[in-house]
Amino acid sequence: MPEADGPAGRFHHLRAAGASVVLRQRGDALPEILHWGADLGELDERGLTELSRASRTVLGSDTLDDEPLLSLVPEASRGWFGAPGLSGHRAGRAFSTRFGVHETRFGEVAGEEWIRWLARDEHAELALELELRMHVCGLLRIRAELRNEGGDVFDLDALRLALPVPRIADEILDHTGRHLLERQEQRTPFSAGAHLRESRKARAHDGTMLLAAGVPGFGFESGEVWGIHLGWSGNTSVRAERVQPRGERVLAAGELLLPGEVRLESRAAYATPWVYASYGDGLDALAERFHRYLRERPEHPRSPRRVSLNVWEAVYFDHDLDRLRALADEAARIGVERFVLDDGWFLGRRSSAAGLGDWTVDPDVWPRGLSPLADHVSELGMEFGLWFEPEMVSPDSEVARAHPEWILQPGDGRLPATSRSQQVLDLGNPDAWDHIFDAIDRVLSSTGIAAVKWDHNRDLSEAGSPGDGRASVHRQTRAAYRLWDALRLRHPHIEFESCAGGGGRADLGIMERADRLWASDTIDALERLAIDTATSLILPPEMIGAHVGAPRTHTTGRTHDLSFRAASAVLGHFGVEWDLTRASDAEREELAEWIAYYRSSRELFHRGRVVHGDTGDEALALRGVVSPGGEEAVYRVAQLRAGLSYPMGTLRLPGLMPSARYRVTIDGPGAALGPSKPGPPPWWETGLVLPGAVLARFGVQAPPQLPEHAILIRAVAVPAAPDEP
Repeated sequence: MPEADGPAGRFHHLRAAGASVVLRQRGDALPEILHWGADLGELDERGLTELSRASRTVLGSDTLDDEPLLSLVPEASRGWFGAPGLSGHRAGRAFSTRFGVHETRFGEVAGEEWIRWLARDEHAELALELELRMHVCGLLRIRAELRNEGGDVFDLDALRLALPVPRIADEILDHTGRHLLERQEQRTPFSAGAHLRESRKARAHDGTMLLAAGVPGFGFESGEVWGIHLGWSGNTSVRAERVQPRGERVLAAGELLLPGEVRLESRAAYATPWVYASYGDGLDALAERFHRYLRERPEHPRSPRRVSLNVWEAVYFDHDLDRLRALADEAARIGVERFVLDDGWFLGRRSSAAGLGDWTVDPDVWPRGLSPLADHVSELGMEFGLWFEPEMVSPDSEVARAHPEWILQPGDGRLPATSRSQQVLDLGNPDAWDHIFDAIDRVLSSTGIAAVKWDHNRDLSEAGSPGDGRASVHRQTRAAYRLWDALRLRHPHIEFESCAGGGGRADLGIMERADRLWASDTIDALERLAIDTATSLILPPEMIGAHVGAPRTHTTGRTHDLSFRAASAVLGHFGVEWDLTRASDAEREELAEWIAYYRSSRELFHRGRVVHGDTGDEALALRGVVSPGGEEAVYRVAQLRAGLSYPMGTLRLPGLMPSARYRVTIDGPGAALGPSKPGPPPWWETGLVLPGAVLARFGVQAPPQLPEHAILIRAVAVPAAPDEP
């Protein structure tokens, strides 16, 4: 890691995978980022000093006399007039900090270079440890820890980390939504002021996984773009801020702390969640850094992503052993590899109105326990999975009646409004935590379970400690993490899936602990195309559960052909959520073909590089996956609605090796166009062979499709002909 010391300050230059970050320390001030973006190449001490000189500005009229300094934790004492990185006070004092760095440390671990700065504010009696890491994939991670070194309490209101973006980043992208329609893209100009996104529910159906800023019109394939993600499963705050009069642009993120939630006693410390930051020329390049980082973790799932059947939309709360055995028989017959029993198996759980917290198999429904079903599933060659909602409690439950003091509440003797007839269990209470851990551990130890679906079906509203009435979302989130970690440690063979009413908890705080995300409670194939695409800006496809549902979607009432439902799901972690005993023989046969296709292709789907086409037509969506070496690719072409152009024209296939020649064919089960006129393009029947550069820059004629249909295209590199160089 090149360093330089000189009159302009001390510099650090980290480089990886086409990205650079240059940091400068002026005197003892906290570090600032001079450059974050495309790789600047080798820079020696002189080069770094000259870069610093090139960045110096002139002071405008009617401003402070010193040049402002925008550090990773921005401070008003250094001339920053935007939102400060640290907000807090000591009984009204020490409201404005001025940290001085007294030690800098360096290291490298597990593919990451890191720098750690130790700083102190003697007047405020605070110590700050700031850490920045750069992964070999070019992804940045930043976090901070604040320690109270005084003798009295320091009330912390916020601790945010900020990264500057250049002035060309003049357009903001983030996502909004709701339950059943998560992560819907929205774009706005990066205008003066703050674009603030806060989640105060500890779930974020309406929140954004990614806050990005880039050159106007940036797309998947091109256009410089910078983005941040906060790896935290509680309340969050992310902001894009443009501060006048100089017009600096920053992306900042931190935990949203409720009033009085973090009061640091003497010697106590608070650590921020990780803030992840990625740069790319196009959103696909930005996302690839997240995917590489996650895939290179030792705990990333390595086994083939098994085809899963979840029984929820097949049986709901009707847990009849014979019916479930028949469903398992049909699932095994068509190639399903995992059978997951969802909500309804535990004590008193005949509807969503009762039973949460009583994690004991209901003897009225399962007089011999779950073993008869689990054993039957195992005999069919499938794994058995089970649903839990460990953080919640039903007022109508044995545990709530015995321990009403275990329910989060604002502290004035009343409970928050129920949601789905449930409340939140205070996992910050050691007795409540132990009760839930022991109960779930007993079930997981006794039934041969290979997978857990972990749900979280209500927002945290008025989430206070029953003991003292203080806000407790932070404490609850930390306790939930401890529960995840403890159960995974006790049961390392079990795969865990994160679900929070679908995609309400999709951040890397939870996904560092989960093997799979249930991205939305909707299985509508049309809606899931956009939801899964937005989710894949952070998570690779093998971590995103995607299911084939019934012909008529439970959540929207839409009816889709099986080919569209399967094609929309097959590039993710493929599964089924459908009462197969009611499907026709032809439907089961076609679904078996899709399962066989997925199983034969999942190594490509789940190890390759995700690409999207900037089609120039909002009615057409192209998504693909290219093998790590570029030898093979599969693309999905989805007609979202009727297009103004018909036929659609040529369609470019991104991500291929420019000099390689590829055979391009229609792929997947029943590779047919379906009910469409004027019929397939001429290349459809025999395929074609073209160089990757031609396919990426010119493309192939797109097939005409009716709305809400999709086809798959495969490109395979072929050897050069004998007479070719």
